[in-house]
Amino acid sequence: MAVHIRLTRRGAKKHPHYRIVVTDHRSRRDGNFLELIGTYDPSDSSGAFVVNRERLDYWTGTGAQLSHTVARLLRNQPAAPPAKA
Repeated sequence: MAVHIRLTRRGAKKHPHYRIVVTDHRSRRDGNFLELIGTYDPSDSSGAFVVNRERLDYWTGTGAQLSHTVARLLRNQPAAPPAKA
């Protein structure tokens, strides 16, 4: 099974809100998914992009492929500071 990390659309007409999901590549855009790992709100003035980095690293480590849009959003997001122990 090929697994992809991509966006699924939520929200009202002309006011989108996206979820970042891990899904089988054969499923529909807004269909079933394996795990919800983040959100993206382009209508927010800051372009709020929130992702669980631990789960993202886990899924990419197991071979999940990023969609072009998710890869672009990750590149444009500033790096998170390291966690203090």
